[in-house]
Amino acid sequence: MRLSTVRERDDERALAMLIGAIDAGVDLLDTADAYALDDTDLGHNERLIARAIAGRRVEVVTKGGLVRPDGAWVPNGRAKHLATAARASRDRLGVDAIDLYLLHAIDPRTPLATSVRALAKLRDDGIARAIGLSNITPTQLEEALAITSIDAIEVELHPWKLDAVRGGLVAQCEQRGLRLLAHRPLGGPPGAKRVTRDPVIATIAERLGATPHEVVVAWLRSLSPAIVPIPGATRITTALGAVRATQLVLDEDARAALAARFLEIGAAAGRGERSGELVVILGMPGAGKSTLAEDYVARGYTRLNRDERGGTLVELAREVDRVIADGADRVVVDNTYASRSSRAPLISIASRHGMTARCIAITTPLEQAQSNAVSRMLARHGRLLEPSELGARGELAPNVQFKYRRDYDPPRLDEGFATVEEVRAPRRATGTRRGFTVELEGIVWKGRPRSPEDIELLPGAADALRRWATSIARREPSNAAAIAGTTWQPGASADAIHALAERLRVLLELEIEVLACPHPAGPPICWCRKPLPGLALQLAHARDLDLSKTLHVGRGPADRGFALRAGMPYVEISARWPTPDDPLPLPADP
Repeated sequence: MRLSTVRERDDERALAMLIGAIDAGVDLLDTADAYALDDTDLGHNERLIARAIAGRRVEVVTKGGLVRPDGAWVPNGRAKHLATAARASRDRLGVDAIDLYLLHAIDPRTPLATSVRALAKLRDDGIARAIGLSNITPTQLEEALAITSIDAIEVELHPWKLDAVRGGLVAQCEQRGLRLLAHRPLGGPPGAKRVTRDPVIATIAERLGATPHEVVVAWLRSLSPAIVPIPGATRITTALGAVRATQLVLDEDARAALAARFLEIGAAAGRGERSGELVVILGMPGAGKSTLAEDYVARGYTRLNRDERGGTLVELAREVDRVIADGADRVVVDNTYASRSSRAPLISIASRHGMTARCIAITTPLEQAQSNAVSRMLARHGRLLEPSELGARGELAPNVQFKYRRDYDPPRLDEGFATVEEVRAPRRATGTRRGFTVELEGIVWKGRPRSPEDIELLPGAADALRRWATSIARREPSNAAAIAGTTWQPGASADAIHALAERLRVLLELEIEVLACPHPAGPPICWCRKPLPGLALQLAHARDLDLSKTLHVGRGPADRGFALRAGMPYVEISARWPTPDDPLPLPADP
């Protein structure tokens, strides 16, 4: 990849390296149309390889399904794109058919089934001899295999990332007769340096007369006949090392030492007898895991959680092993554990200690988990944090939950759990008072005014809002009803929003707050842009509102989604405001 993706690339030096590697015995090259600087440079790596393989028989694996606008990496798994991209790759490589064509990455906007069927058609049409998938989970592989036969997969695999081994993906490939191409087998440039510093690897390399990098590649090959490591060589010495690694045979002592160093979790001796249990609570961030875990702690369980202790999940698993070895017979762990591979060490530890491993999967919908995340932020900080503050203050950004949902492998008994139970956490309670919120754009005022002078009320808005405020106030006689308007004002300052609110109160003759999101368009980076529920929950936090009794009036999918996430009853204003003769919809008591 780096022969084509770095600005200081040298095509002639790269070509010499490729030819030298092939002449030395390398018989498989892995590339992609996206290995280029950007969209204007697509296929650069494929064109290099076409020059290198001229007159030589080498298997070429190439991939499609990523595009490079302005140098970014953006998935595109649509059938039409893959059909066009594969034909372009075949032509650039100068071959009759691509040896192996892979979907480069899962596109969250395209059903996996659509991409897989597109790959199958490429094979049927003779564009590719074989097809496969990159960067997938065991569950996604099963989904693909239910549609068509798959010939190979490609995933990251190196000593510090053994998810494919622990999560069963390697075993799946062995059972199905699939090749598993292991990219970044040394962990990329930083990992390659780490390999040379590791004392266990260095000792084995010295004893066997090999380099540390050759030992790692040979060890990965020894884990399964399905594994084909593909180091990302940019120098001929690296490529020749990969060839030597295929000839290096690790003895039993070397394999045992490397397994103990990287693959085995926990050094405590197993207790043997079957007693006690390890409860694994999993779910997306904000699903309600902590609340459930605290209930187990109250019943005498020892709780371990990465958010509290820091470190990696593997390091947490080692701590679980130590705690059990020290005598704990009831332990609960609560983390996201989205993948089989992340859960596998815990199941192994429980088995070795003779304990039952139980799984509780919190199936809280994404919309409710988003609301929970915002409520927790408001409880901790009293306000919605700015996007730049979220990570530094220990709070979630919206994309974290989207990623979890995309990567989630549902837990199953065949992982080794004694039971798998699904539960749904209750929605967090809000306040006690009633309120009313309304989208301002296109409902109360015309367009999106950027200054007080630009505000133009739409017909019927003022009368309807005053009627609603009066109706709600009658049902909440002890307090003035909280009325608020929501608006998106990208780039607006707090002073500008305050000025809009002051003018709106005068025009409506009504005490109304203005809740605004000032953040830009694009993928959500904040919690206050609809349909995310931040503005509603912020109002509820400040004004003690019971959102189940607080009506939201809006128009379109963003407003419907906003009300759903906040737990508010919703009224759509599709054509006009209710007239004085129309009944006003009001939320019923829950």
